[in-house]
Amino acid sequence: MSIATILWVDDEIESLQSQKIFLEGKGYRVHTLTNGFDAIDFIQNNQIDVVLMDETMPGITGLETLTRMKALQQQLPIVLITKNETENLMDEAIGSQIADYLIKPVNPNQVLLSLKKIIDNKRLVAEKTTTSYQQQFSELFIALSGNPDHREWVELYKKLVYWELEMEKSDSPEMREILSNQKKEANAAFGKFISRNYEEWVRSASADAPIMSHQLMQFKVLPHLEKDIPLFFILIDNLRYDQWKAIQPIFSESFRILEEDAFYSILPTATQYCRNAIFAGMMPAEIEKKFPQQWKNDEEEGGKNLFEEDFLMAQLKRLKKEPVKHSYHKIVNHQDGQYLMNNIHNLMGNDLNIIVYNFVDMLSHARTEMEVLKELASDEASYRSLTKSWFEHSPLHQALKKIAGKKIRIILATDHGSVRVKTPHKVIGDKQTTANLRYKHGRNLNYEERDLLAFKDPLKAGLPVPTINSSFIFAREDGFLCYPNNYNHYVNYYRNSFQHGGISLEEMIVPLIKMECK
Repeated sequence: MSIATILWVDDEIESLQSQKIFLEGKGYRVHTLTNGFDAIDFIQNNQIDVVLMDETMPGITGLETLTRMKALQQQLPIVLITKNETENLMDEAIGSQIADYLIKPVNPNQVLLSLKKIIDNKRLVAEKTTTSYQQQFSELFIALSGNPDHREWVELYKKLVYWELEMEKSDSPEMREILSNQKKEANAAFGKFISRNYEEWVRSASADAPIMSHQLMQFKVLPHLEKDIPLFFILIDNLRYDQWKAIQPIFSESFRILEEDAFYSILPTATQYCRNAIFAGMMPAEIEKKFPQQWKNDEEEGGKNLFEEDFLMAQLKRLKKEPVKHSYHKIVNHQDGQYLMNNIHNLMGNDLNIIVYNFVDMLSHARTEMEVLKELASDEASYRSLTKSWFEHSPLHQALKKIAGKKIRIILATDHGSVRVKTPHKVIGDKQTTANLRYKHGRNLNYEERDLLAFKDPLKAGLPVPTINSSFIFAREDGFLCYPNNYNHYVNYYRNSFQHGGISLEEMIVPLIKMECK
């Protein structure tokens, strides 16, 4: 670790010699000057890590010196040291982007702590993160081995996401690799858990079953309808839990997070199944039965999510929630987003406002096809970063800022998540077999049973039977399904892309967030 260089500027620097000696004893290199003019000249010709500066000096004040230094080196950390405790000065100093603010007289440990926060912060946080994860590793391992139920799986997944985000602060590739392997083990165990329990969850709505897509509106959204308090249900398509954690700080600027929950996406974890189930309040097989004209299977021509509002109205009627004054907005391009932003105030008179935002799903598909996006979202961390950047500058964020401060409730959710696929599985099928990478349905499917979850009778999974003898298969963990034709080409093309439709923690355990304005 290189020695940090400190410049300490104070017109009474002689009285601070003991502090200079103290810092040098702690391993810092300390230069001292007595006025702002000399300090400005010094930083132009020398490499400095931190400036400690008195505010009251003859000739040019600390604040004036700070302003000139920032014009030369915007990122230079400057600590202002002053006897003046007036709020005015503090505001001006903070507005000038100081790194810290110390009140005289300062003792050596105060200065040392400030320097550690500025210079050693990243290293100390990384070391602490690595140590803390090492301590929790065995606890996570024991929890994985203990046959967790659906609630415990949610908590386990949240912990894994927490450590994944924390590990971004660590510079230890070894610890990241250990976490990655632990997450892989978790997904393998989760795949077996879903294989054992999913059919039972679909067959009986027992207390041991999680809330799933088709139950979301009834049990988690509509109970929050209240007269004179508009409820905004925002569904961001294909939003993983870690992506929610990336945009949470932006929401927290204007909204108070009341509850950070999760629910289970149905299978397949694909938009036309999950989102229709959410708004219809039914599993896909039942939707096809009740709405034969509106439901379309994968291989049929036409849009698969064109009747969500119709499904919602039917669910409200069935649950005797009418009359509910509502609006429904689906945002599929920037123009739609601008319209929402410009008209958000007009929604305040409604009981329920549904906003479906498609950007993240489009990003996922575009990332598979476009080389530039493959570079921008090459792994989970960059995928999160891209999502955060999108949301920060999106019309959705601008629209929500316009109603921040109003008496409203927000429930934010998604329909499914996505997983980065790495392991190819060969599947052979006839011409009617669907092309999806994480699930397929068709007749006479040939595959390795140990790699996949299969439903020979789709009705047992609450799914339509597209053709006689048609079955559904689902990839688990990070698998993706490829035909033998041009096998190597498609394996190389799709490996490391973000896909959905199958069974993984990332696809199935998805965020459900309740908020209100601050």
